[in-house]
Amino acid sequence: MQPSSKASAAHTSLVLGALGVVFGDIGTSPLYAFRESIEHLAPADRIHGILGVLSLIFWSLMIVVSLKYATVVMRADNRGEGGIFALLALSGLEPSDGARRRITPGVMVVLLGAAMLCGEGVITPAISVLSAAEGMKLIVPESAGYVVPVSLAILVTLYAVQRKGTALIGRWFGPVMAVWFIVLGVLGIYHLVETPAVLHALNPVHGWNLLRDHPGSATAILGSVVLAITGVEALYADMGHFGRRSIIRAWYLIVLPGLTLNYFGQGAYLLSHPTDNGNPFLSLAPEGAARTALLVLSFFAAVIASQALISGTYSLVRQAIQLGFFPRLKVLHTSAEQSGQIYVPLVNTLLAIGSIATVLLFQSSSQLAGAYGIAVTGAMTATTFALFFAARRRWQWSLPAALGMCLVFAVIDLTFLFANVPKIAHGGWLPLAIAAGIFAIMHTWKSGRSEIQERVYGSAVTELELSSIARSKNIVRVPGSAVFMVGTPKGTPLALLHHLKANKCLQQTVVLLTITTQDVPEVDEDERMTLDSMGEGVWRAIGRYGYMESPNVSRLIERIQAQGVPIKPMATTYYFNREMIISGGNARMLEWQKNLYAFLSRNATPVKDYYQIMPTQIIEIGLPVQL
Repeated sequence: MQPSSKASAAHTSLVLGALGVVFGDIGTSPLYAFRESIEHLAPADRIHGILGVLSLIFWSLMIVVSLKYATVVMRADNRGEGGIFALLALSGLEPSDGARRRITPGVMVVLLGAAMLCGEGVITPAISVLSAAEGMKLIVPESAGYVVPVSLAILVTLYAVQRKGTALIGRWFGPVMAVWFIVLGVLGIYHLVETPAVLHALNPVHGWNLLRDHPGSATAILGSVVLAITGVEALYADMGHFGRRSIIRAWYLIVLPGLTLNYFGQGAYLLSHPTDNGNPFLSLAPEGAARTALLVLSFFAAVIASQALISGTYSLVRQAIQLGFFPRLKVLHTSAEQSGQIYVPLVNTLLAIGSIATVLLFQSSSQLAGAYGIAVTGAMTATTFALFFAARRRWQWSLPAALGMCLVFAVIDLTFLFANVPKIAHGGWLPLAIAAGIFAIMHTWKSGRSEIQERVYGSAVTELELSSIARSKNIVRVPGSAVFMVGTPKGTPLALLHHLKANKCLQQTVVLLTITTQDVPEVDEDERMTLDSMGEGVWRAIGRYGYMESPNVSRLIERIQAQGVPIKPMATTYYFNREMIISGGNARMLEWQKNLYAFLSRNATPVKDYYQIMPTQIIEIGLPVQL
């Protein structure tokens, strides 16, 4: 195969992969977005209103997805990676010089956006599967009572197989979604040919007139139109897996045409069948085998959309852990070839409970649509906020240029956000409650870690004093090697001092190891570790990881051995501080935060699991800390 042919095949593979992962959520929006948007129209205004709704949906896709995300936001890549934490690193809102004592308001806005995305991860599987299952009622009216049980069965199965990884079924995601978008477009064209007048909706004046002439329902209409762009954050978040070029190609060549044609096809169908109050999406297919096949295909698309959100939530939580915004959790790698395929058991359990409870609580996609949207628009607003600082500090844009661009995006984001505010009383409280809980955890954990870093490690013993201690005649040097985990790349760990005080001895080879997280997705292997000799058989090593990587201490020790340090990986003892949090101190935290941090600290994943160290090689030394 010629090099050009290989490159072409690789690009095609990436485009197919993007279809299955990036566009799963936004690709299933036709199941419910148009239907929910026209529900707010009075019967007498339906003909005029259909054109207005289609115009709003089309221009939302063009401005929010094509202009804001595909053209602007996706250029803000951190070494090829995207996502809200990548944007946080580019924005400079969080200092990178170690001065991370307090969480600034700017960082809080970004954390709220990340928390909103976690809320979306709970609701998206529920509404996607419910919408697909409700299609059964159009084919078999007697199946109405089975919609919820079928939805629950699909969700339970979906979350149960997560531990096995998605490598096998993931190969089918792209081709299935390619078929899905092609079918969307073909069905839309079929009805467009019958009713071409629907193309008048391309004129944005129809959308403007709809909102102007119906001020009482304008808010509700916009709150439903936003459902057509849910999942837009995935374009940016998954950029590192498929590349900006492949995602842009998939969007303009396949996804955008398929979505646009299908929405206009649904509008054309209703214009020619104004009394039909059924399911405009499934009604696009002729009755019989074709409609049944479309129903089955919609089930597959809904599962793929759900899987994309679940995997995205795993990745988001791992990034938060690495950046110090979330307590340690067990992270399992489900693929030896692809480091991005991970499984987080606790997150999976919480997502499963949340999605299943959501289905039981709301019972239908129409009811759930009232809860959907506010989390999406909140995350979009946070992205615009961080984008302004990235444009100023990373791209070196002038203030008028950065402010002008972001003000345009902010007006649109805030319009959609405020349009979803009335949903709070009708279910919108759910994603807000989830986001508030996630934000409280992230803020509390980061604040608690900063306080402990300052109190415990701020006045550590200096390296010069450590060398004197190692030479002391009162300290017996015993055979063997020890690794002491250090919170900062300076000073001496308290675990070592406690060890000396209790045992009056020190191994002949001692490594002070610090694990740091850089503001990049992945660290190059030649920059992975630095090693310096402090004399007297004591070494200081600093391991560096990106926020999308999981630290592996065992491999670092092998690298240290390869550089000539007399250390035996399988015979080395690792010493850690085991913090025991006591409230009642003068830490700059609210009392409930101190109690929450103590709870999170007790239940965080043990270091032996997080750092991938054999538990038989670990010694933990108690360290009482009063906050």
